[in-house]
Amino acid sequence: MTGARQANGSREVQAGSPLIEVTDLWHTYMAGTPFEHTALRGVSVEVRAGEVVGILGRTGSGKSTLIQYLNGLLRPARGRVVVDGHDLASPRTDLRAVRQRVGLVFQDPETQMFEPLVGDDVAYGPRQLRLPMDEIRARVRWAMDTVGLPFERFKDRYTFSLSGGEMRKAALAGVLAIRPRVLVLDEPTSGLDPGARAELRRRIQDLRDREGLTLVLVSHDMEEVARLSDRLYVLQDGVVAAAGSTREVFGDAARLAALGLAPPEPVQVVQRLRALGMAVRPDALTVEEAGDAVAALLGARV
Repeated sequence: MTGARQANGSREVQAGSPLIEVTDLWHTYMAGTPFEHTALRGVSVEVRAGEVVGILGRTGSGKSTLIQYLNGLLRPARGRVVVDGHDLASPRTDLRAVRQRVGLVFQDPETQMFEPLVGDDVAYGPRQLRLPMDEIRARVRWAMDTVGLPFERFKDRYTFSLSGGEMRKAALAGVLAIRPRVLVLDEPTSGLDPGARAELRRRIQDLRDREGLTLVLVSHDMEEVARLSDRLYVLQDGVVAAAGSTREVFGDAARLAALGLAPPEPVQVVQRLRALGMAVRPDALTVEEAGDAVAALLGARV
């Protein structure tokens, strides 16, 4: 599958070689105690250069545990995780180098805030890399402008005076300033109002389309996943229960229902129309694609 072309909406993706390879990964919390719980059971996933991979699953399916392995917050005791050629099971692996390559933005941005002023907070990561001051300032300006926090307006703002959407952007800017090759986003638009959610989605899309970042997206928002992702992995009880292109996974309504998930509403509309015998496009993912499919159907009937 390496190098295979995939299409999502009008976007066509040429995915490259794997940047992250997870093979037969197991994780058990509180092993050997009465509270022992196995969160991952032989999970295998890969993330290829230049693509957006969505990770889905109900609460408790293992998503949050899995993504902590992607930048070395957890290291494998059973199974294998290789990040851009670095084997995380090896004691010789430089975790700082791994975390320069894979940036992780948590669901709660305040957990990633370290400094009282926004500019200083975004600069925290580059400072840990001991970069020259002019390089740090250039990275901070670029990162803040990229996420929609204009440098001159926000650099001296207090971090905890920011709105929820601005705080999410500041956390994202802090990770981008490290210049990772892969960006892992855990519920990036959760809790935001519709306008802020749509804007942050556009920013995320630009990171891949304009900056060439490889993205891993964990989200309960099916429309968000449909718009942004090229491939999906669905976890259930710590195993990969479904995997494939976004269209393939969302197109299998019966399989999703068995996993306790539902496809995006535009997909559901198209599926209902087809169930009524209407010859609409079967693989529409977004509101725009569903609208075009219905318009084509109506045009064919005129």
